[in-house]
Amino acid sequence: MVVSFDLFGTLVATDRPDQPAEAVADSLAERGVSVPDDWEAAYRSAHREYDRGREAPLDEHVRLALASRGVEVTAATAREAVLAAFDGPVSRREGAREALAAAADNGPVAICSNCSVPGLVERTLERTDLDRGPDAVVTSVDSGWRKPHPRIFETTADALEASLSELVHVGDDARTDGGAERAGARSVLLADTPLSAVARGLREGRL
Repeated sequence: MVVSFDLFGTLVATDRPDQPAEAVADSLAERGVSVPDDWEAAYRSAHREYDRGREAPLDEHVRLALASRGVEVTAATAREAVLAAFDGPVSRREGAREALAAAADNGPVAICSNCSVPGLVERTLERTDLDRGPDAVVTSVDSGWRKPHPRIFETTADALEASLSELVHVGDDARTDGGAERAGARSVLLADTPLSAVARGLREGRL
């Protein structure tokens, strides 16, 4: 058995901007970008189509939204601005350390997270005292697929050099994390099994 954990809402709690369009606009302006007057409308509009289950990288969306208003920015600027806008305070959830440690005693551990902001998962892990890091990090923005699509769970199992049938995924969202079941893995939801019980179940070999 190998274990993967969702990050946001499962292992950590974060403060996200109440007004994401405004937060991104402020971050762009700090980098010398002329933000259009109707930025809110541009940010909220779709600027390309994505296949069902595909992740829409937020930095790409921001570049396309600006371009739709005649403002060009580099990919690096868009990426930095978006990361800064969403890189807010983060705290470790109770039981996260114990659950990770118990999982690591059984084998390799991964983070499997939906996140449209490149680098945010990695930055969050750096800033959260979890005692040890995961053996693999799989994000929707890097893999291209969002939970509950089976492809992201397949990528996670591959990263742990395991089969889907060997993967147990722990998360807080039945709709997204529960997709592990449909992919051929097993899901453990915090609503039914809190992190303390996950750690205990892993140590006792009955998760």
